[in-house]
Amino acid sequence: MRRREFIALMGASVAWSFAAMAQEPGRLYRVGLLWAATPESPVVVAFLDETARHDFVVGKNLTVDYRAFDRLSEYAAELVKGRVDVIGAAGNMAIRAAQEATKTIPILGITDDLLGSGLVNSMARPNGNTTGVSILGGDLDGKRQDILIEALPGLRRMAALADSNNSTEAKLNVLEEAARARNIELSIYRIAIGEEIAATLDRAKASGATALNVLASPLLYANRQLIMDRAAALRLPAIYEWPEMAEEGGFAAYGPSLIGVFRDPHARQLVQLLRGIKVADIPVQGPTKFELVINLKTGNAMGVTVPATLVLRADKVIE
Repeated sequence: MRRREFIALMGASVAWSFAAMAQEPGRLYRVGLLWAATPESPVVVAFLDETARHDFVVGKNLTVDYRAFDRLSEYAAELVKGRVDVIGAAGNMAIRAAQEATKTIPILGITDDLLGSGLVNSMARPNGNTTGVSILGGDLDGKRQDILIEALPGLRRMAALADSNNSTEAKLNVLEEAARARNIELSIYRIAIGEEIAATLDRAKASGATALNVLASPLLYANRQLIMDRAAALRLPAIYEWPEMAEEGGFAAYGPSLIGVFRDPHARQLVQLLRGIKVADIPVQGPTKFELVINLKTGNAMGVTVPATLVLRADKVIE
């Protein structure tokens, strides 16, 4: 299903009344998170601030168990054993680990494409125990490639950094064909673990690439600081999937606000699950607003002059 159809489905989804579905008095709710985030991260803060607005407050009637992003199967089993009320999982691997660990505890997933990855069977009424947000990140990888090409007139060789656990060959082939149509050589560099990133970026630069498209991936997001630091050292302008990544120092970014997605609809879905709404009655949702952020400060440090026409189109420019 394409993005336009997805958004149309979003607009037709049922609006639930939180006031009519209060939580049980005196009950302590537990949520387990298989996320590449810490309690102090802006994403988690925004997520839990929104749940607090609906009377699920950490330290009062809600506890959150955080698990790291490496031993996913082990951590998912721990959360199930701990009898959490909901498991939040980010990325295909985390969601699958949670699905393998339980068929009954609701799983609130966020990933590129829940339906396309086979993690749910329907967006309108997902069966099983999984619902959540499809961020459409993979669909936007091509758009980001186009933006990067526009930002760098005369570009002839570029690289894409792909998570081999997340990016399909079909989508990578589409990127290669699109670059070839514009007389640009695109080289795909695949990694499976964070420890491979630095050496992979060094190889991309050594091969002659003068730009980098960091494809949508929870793993690449978790290692974003490493990628940004290495790209800066190599003077390799890169574009990222979340606007916040350009605000953190990346050259450019295009996509939905990460904080915005976790605040709404993701936190709202969690509230619905905690209030006892069935998974099948909580449609898979996704972003409807996409932002272009350009960090001219980072570009200047790399010797890049961004065309004025692109700067004018940006939703936010960092100088």
